Amino acid sequence: MPFIKGIKQSRTKLLELKTLKCGLRTTICSLNGDKYTGGWLDDKKHGIGTQVWKKTGAVYSGEWKFGKRDGFGTYSVPVSGTNSYVKKYYGQWEDGKKHGQGIYYYSNGAFYEGEWYEDERSGKGILYDDNFIYEGEWLKDKYHGDGTMLLANGNCYNGPWRNGEKHGYGKFYFADSGRLYDGVWVNGIAKCGTISKDPNYEPPFPMKYEIPKIELEDVETVLDEAIAALTGEKDEKDAANSSPNAENG
Repeated sequence: MPFIKGIKQSRTKLLELKTLKCGLRTTICSLNGDKYTGGWLDDKKHGIGTQVWKKTGAVYSGEWKFGKRDGFGTYSVPVSGTNSYVKKYYGQWEDGKKHGQGIYYYSNGAFYEGEWYEDERSGKGILYDDNFIYEGEWLKDKYHGDGTMLLANGNCYNGPWRNGEKHGYGKFYFADSGRLYDGVWVNGIAKCGTISKDPNYEPPFPMKYEIPKIELEDVETVLDEAIAALTGEKDEKDAANSSPNAENG
């Protein structure tokens, strides 16, 4: 039986393989001044490691996968004029982008805690701001889906959103008057609905004059007709936009 020799790799290939960074290494400096300390695999950042960008001074510390931030990690930026850092984001990453659960801190003091998809707030999350708190669904960095917004003055909206605007059937509570608007919104504007007063609400100052009570004889019918007209108007516009004549201009 003939003896079959194994295929030998070229000397150049062997030398190339030896130069590939693998395993845990000390700090590696790039030509542009960036520094990385941590694990490597096939000449790519892989495992646990810390990257410091010279141009911005930003620091990422966490998990890497084949050269990209992937897994759990923290991204921080330097405070101007000091040697300290502030945390901007910590949470999950995938393919170099914020992806999964994470918390992001904004420069104005607000912060978002929730789901991310490819560097954008998408899914369920809460945004805390000095002027309001929003809790609900997001899509591509905008309020989208069901959500509640509580304003600093006590006013509150609960209902659907679309592209960052109130849109659909929702409720808005006016804290200063104790009144509740219950109806339809279109692109952030209240279109038709009913307004009722909280029976337990007490104004901070007694009213000098009593406001006369005005009521419709058939509130439900009027409201249903208004909503139907609003929906029909939208359907007509959609049909017009999708017609061949509309497309041909």
